[in-house]
Amino acid sequence: MTMTFDDCRRLDAEDPLATLRGQFILPEGVIYLDGNSLGVLPGAAPARIAEVVTQEWGEGLIRSWNSARWIDLPQRLGDKLARLIGAAPGEVVCTDGTSVNLYKVLFAALSQMIPTGRRVVISERSNFPTDLYIAESLCRERGFTLKLIDESELPAVLDEQVAVLMLTHVNYRTGAMHDMKTLTAAAHAAGVLTVWDLAHSAGAVPVALNDSGADFAIGCGYKYLNGGPGAPAFVWVHARHASRFEQPLSGWFGHAAPFEFSPHYRPAPGVARYLCGTQPIIALSALECGIDTVLAAEPFDGKGGSMAALRAKSLALTDAFIALVEQRCPGRFTLITPREHARRGSQVCLALADGGAGAYAIVQALIARGVIGDFRAGDTRMPDILRFGFTPLYLGFEDVWNAVEHLVQVLEHEEWKQPEFTQKLAVT
Repeated sequence: MTMTFDDCRRLDAEDPLATLRGQFILPEGVIYLDGNSLGVLPGAAPARIAEVVTQEWGEGLIRSWNSARWIDLPQRLGDKLARLIGAAPGEVVCTDGTSVNLYKVLFAALSQMIPTGRRVVISERSNFPTDLYIAESLCRERGFTLKLIDESELPAVLDEQVAVLMLTHVNYRTGAMHDMKTLTAAAHAAGVLTVWDLAHSAGAVPVALNDSGADFAIGCGYKYLNGGPGAPAFVWVHARHASRFEQPLSGWFGHAAPFEFSPHYRPAPGVARYLCGTQPIIALSALECGIDTVLAAEPFDGKGGSMAALRAKSLALTDAFIALVEQRCPGRFTLITPREHARRGSQVCLALADGGAGAYAIVQALIARGVIGDFRAGDTRMPDILRFGFTPLYLGFEDVWNAVEHLVQVLEHEEWKQPEFTQKLAVT
């Protein structure tokens, strides 16, 4: 069925989430399809950051650790975030970066598995590189082997040698989403612990950590959570592990009583032991504004959560984008992202059907027109990819139509062949 511009306008008029766009500061003339790399600035963030700087820091000074409750901000944000990822209060803290947090949880998982004699960590070849680098380093240090596989090898590869299965829930490059509950059950049946990276899931797709029975999870705050560039990440640990795991970065904020100033480390109870050094209060305060933008969708989900309504709109937006690209650019692209809703994250990834090398230049030509997506280089197993993220909090169906219209123009007029669009920038 052909989709028209009027269809897109009608869908926007019927969209109950359309008012949530007003939470953000959006540049005029920009269609932002890169929220899967960096979320949009929440309108509340500049004033909140100014308040933290000028009042809480400027006037309250060190007293604000108590009076402004800086001391428990990682836990308070963790409780808010828990509502978006199927966790319980007290199971999540917001702290440090994704790579650092992955090091902590993978160390904890490996430590639990050392007595079993299992010495293999399984992950996908297509996993995000920082995850693989951290795993490679830890495995080398602790006498484990990192084995990289293709998705098709799961779960058969989970044998008696495997200690940990480390996966990203939604693949950064393709947008393909794993069945967390099924794979976690398969891992546990084989005696394997699971570590999940939710960087492309939190705030984008429904996540049910406790219902899935997962063991450990981490994720970042600057993509769909709109926490700002380099925003603090988060850590979750299942309650069954809360009192018996260890983490390697035993800093004073993870101590049971930091202001006891004991010379010997005593870990805090539960997930609080995942804290390490003094917390970045300004950055955490900006992240809270971002998390609040996602929680603002709660009234639109009759079950009292944010993610059901956002997921429905995300699927509708990505469906529309796929349909319009195939309708208006026939034969030009191959769809990399799964069509099946149950397998799709909140992004659409395309490759040039002819296998040519113009994907980067097309993305740059689109950016010059104000349609911001991004590019991910291919390898021997995967082609170059044009990647487009769809954040339903601030995107509408008319945006989708206009983005595809710009793509049509870039192709028809061969704008992407202009020399300036072929010059590789440091960040793609």
